[in-house]
Amino acid sequence: MPAPAATIGATALADAIRRRGRIEGTLVKVDEFLNHQVDPELLEVIGADIATRWQDRDIDLVITAEASGIPPALIAARHLGVAMVYAKKYPRSTADRPAFVREVASPTKGTEYRVEIARRLLDTGRRVLIVDDFLSGGRTAEALGDIVEEAGSTVVGFAFVIEKSFVAGRSRLAARGWPVDSLVMVNSMTTGLEIEATPAEKESHVDAAE
Repeated sequence: MPAPAATIGATALADAIRRRGRIEGTLVKVDEFLNHQVDPELLEVIGADIATRWQDRDIDLVITAEASGIPPALIAARHLGVAMVYAKKYPRSTADRPAFVREVASPTKGTEYRVEIARRLLDTGRRVLIVDDFLSGGRTAEALGDIVEEAGSTVVGFAFVIEKSFVAGRSRLAARGWPVDSLVMVNSMTTGLEIEATPAEKESHVDAAE
């Protein structure tokens, strides 16, 4: 039996990465079309693809973190017909706001910051899809999952635009029992970007489905 074909959004994204992506140190730079300058047509098919992969999970809220997660999360939420909330990032501080808060360490930037969602925007009993542009170490994603569960809601899963498959982010989230799916996998950066556009087969690309 032939392998399932990659979906439209994943294929378009992989093509954009091959043509316009680059490597800077340990970073995959896609700032010409995804997370600095944004290509609206590409983001439309990315967001639609994410929504299609999760449309049968009764999601009623999409959550992301500012700023790079906002474009794909917003379009995915529109296609799912639900609201989107983005967690705000602040320098680590002792400011007291009525919010769900987690401290996150960023190895790439060598800093720590807070992610916060106002309590009035995340109530009990929601079914949440967490969307972000990249999965690498998974620390921000795990913090968002913690916030959702602290609020008494359910993490239905995580949808990432791009994942570094050779870093431990997926394992970090899967260890919590959270399903994970990514449109494009970066499998190596040793001699250039080795990438793979994924199909929407949940049994292959979403761990621990409900």
